[in-house]
Amino acid sequence: MRHVIGFILALAVSAALFFGAGWGSSRFSVVQRPGLRTVTAWTTPNNVIPVAALIGTALLIGILLAVRPVSALATGLPGLALIGWSALVLLRGAHALTYIPMSGSRFAAGFAAMLSSGVLLLLGTAMIIPMFMPSRWRSSVMEVEDEDLDEFTTAQAIGLVP
Repeated sequence: MRHVIGFILALAVSAALFFGAGWGSSRFSVVQRPGLRTVTAWTTPNNVIPVAALIGTALLIGILLAVRPVSALATGLPGLALIGWSALVLLRGAHALTYIPMSGSRFAAGFAAMLSSGVLLLLGTAMIIPMFMPSRWRSSVMEVEDEDLDEFTTAQAIGLVP
């Protein structure tokens, strides 16, 4: 059941990467205009929301990477997809960018910028690390054998009963 939930979380991470990070990345590149170097320009909602989308996506991925009870599939599957897509960009160039869904939208523009710059390759490499840890595949609940209460008691073990 844990791995089924991990698969569902993998879909959520993929959507967060495409929509949250893609949109935030495309809007963040617009924010970096020369006239926006003052503190007041960075505190307007039009400039804070893209940064918050990037931070929220990074926070989601970071939590899923760090929390042990979460299945390794939650970050491993999107990580493998990002590595594969980055390899396709290296092999086929601009032809691989045509496979990005919703072309012409800000989501796709930001995602394509991250993909072609290699950011998603590095992120995908970090996201597959939990797949190589055996502890992430095992359940944290261990089975305990029932012991016969007549054979062993705590009082006998510490020497209180002769």
